[in-house]
Amino acid sequence: MSEIRTLTIDGEMISAPAGATVLDAAREHGIRIPTLCHLDGLSDTGACRLCLVEIEGNNRLQPACVTRVEEQMVVRSSSPRIEKYRRMILELLFAEGNHVCAVCVVNGHCDLQDLAYDVGMDHVRFDYLHPQREVDSSHDRFVLDHNRCILCARCVRVCDEIEGAQTLDIAGRGVASWIVSDLEERWGEARSCTSCGKCLLVCPTGSLFEKGLRHADSSRKADFLRYMVNVTRRQK
Repeated sequence: MSEIRTLTIDGEMISAPAGATVLDAAREHGIRIPTLCHLDGLSDTGACRLCLVEIEGNNRLQPACVTRVEEQMVVRSSSPRIEKYRRMILELLFAEGNHVCAVCVVNGHCDLQDLAYDVGMDHVRFDYLHPQREVDSSHDRFVLDHNRCILCARCVRVCDEIEGAQTLDIAGRGVASWIVSDLEERWGEARSCTSCGKCLLVCPTGSLFEKGLRHADSSRKADFLRYMVNVTRRQK
């Protein structure tokens, strides 16, 4: 069987290696599909659902980051239905947490904020939950603000897959889920943490940040990520 799959995305016939995801194939051919939990170099979980696409013959929207290409697959990355879902997902993320961009340390450098701009989100139609969440500043260098966490698990995956420390994990279920350190200890007491700071660099919001960080400093994140991904690929 051929190791190359031929498929159509947004009317463009393309080819991709067998095993590639729809997201990989789209990006390889310059077709943009928005993502939030995805990060090159880390495993995919399909958690945020922002990369949902329509696949002909399938009534359910599928996450492009974990859907493998198939021969003669027909994919649509944009449609009124998809845009409706993406905007709703973003609104729910804002409503579930305490995202006040004006006072956030990464205001202007936030992936969640950028995506909201992209879809033209100027208000949230859902009731804000205003959860009372802890700000863990027990670490001598870093802060974990649970109020701004969207549970994308980028920090969990980079801690496990890149640093190998396995300090961070997700506990609880649904909107009651939260990021924990070791056995639900305060971050500053987590003995497995190497203080590498990689979790801060992959966080798409202002949930994880370094003490004393200025707004301008956060723009360095993207440069470091490209370096990190290239190193990871060479190691593989």
